[in-house]
Amino acid sequence: MYTPCDQIGAAKPVVKVRQIETVRCPPQLLLLHFGCNGRTACAMSRTTPQNPTLAATLMLLATAFIAGTTLIAKTLGSDLLGPALHPLQISHGRFVFAFFAISSVMVVVRPQVTRPHLPLHIGRTAFGWGGVTLMFAAVAYIPLADATAITFLNPVFCMLLAIPLLGERVGPWRWGAAGIALVGAMVLLRPTPESFQPAALLALAAAAVMGMEVIFIKKLSGREAPLQILWINNAIGVAIASLAVLPVWQMPTSQQWMALAALGGLMACAQTCFINAMARGDASFVAPFSYATLIFAALYDFLSFDVIPDAVTLLGAGIILTGAAILAWREGRAAKIA
Repeated sequence: MYTPCDQIGAAKPVVKVRQIETVRCPPQLLLLHFGCNGRTACAMSRTTPQNPTLAATLMLLATAFIAGTTLIAKTLGSDLLGPALHPLQISHGRFVFAFFAISSVMVVVRPQVTRPHLPLHIGRTAFGWGGVTLMFAAVAYIPLADATAITFLNPVFCMLLAIPLLGERVGPWRWGAAGIALVGAMVLLRPTPESFQPAALLALAAAAVMGMEVIFIKKLSGREAPLQILWINNAIGVAIASLAVLPVWQMPTSQQWMALAALGGLMACAQTCFINAMARGDASFVAPFSYATLIFAALYDFLSFDVIPDAVTLLGAGIILTGAAILAWREGRAAKIA
């Protein structure tokens, strides 16, 4: 910075320039799976001590919890704990008990609450609720690994929607990654008369709806604190889910009540672990650990339902993860340049 001096030879004032810290924000792939706000996680990372080992551990815990929610949803959608519950009732339980868990944290922490942008919150939550409900419907009929792999198409749908809705430009690398991931989805759909899985279309619809959710997340980014966003998201989700569940409501058994409580609690824990993981480690380091969701889903399905992923599942999941990884890599490079 140049400062003119009144006299020749006068001492020039010393100007201290504060070094700007570079913070790499999480790719949208992670935001979609955990329903969190990327910029607020980045803001936390400016003040939170970095600990890559703890960050990786927290992300692995988050993926284990997320896979656990799909396992519980599949169990509730079957007759293992009583008469099968409708997906609308399962998603209602997810929001109700997650809201209770996050409200308890709000009471203890007492964070400063700012004025929320309700239209964005309502739009984001409506699509999030729709995506979760479709996902819970899908896992009742197809293997957890298949459903989880298909939901990794989230960033692809987000990319496609961002072109008309956000005016974003998409380069050849991102188009190529999207094409690869879509080929993997076609493999998992098993598009032959003998092996076609209609329920896989529910998982595909869930990925598309959640892709729309992230459009609202992008618009909401940086406006509010993460805990406030999670609380408002679940509060609105309770309202939407409570209205939607009325036509199909049935009294759960005691075991189903416990499973619904565990479902909501696990989702709240997953979101908390995600935010803290992103605050304690660089996104380029933490991001690959999110793919462990697929591993946990396959493991839970095997241990609970004796479902072993077949060659088609492994091939389709591998193709989708390849496309998603390329897309996440390009987003990471774009974030560094920005």
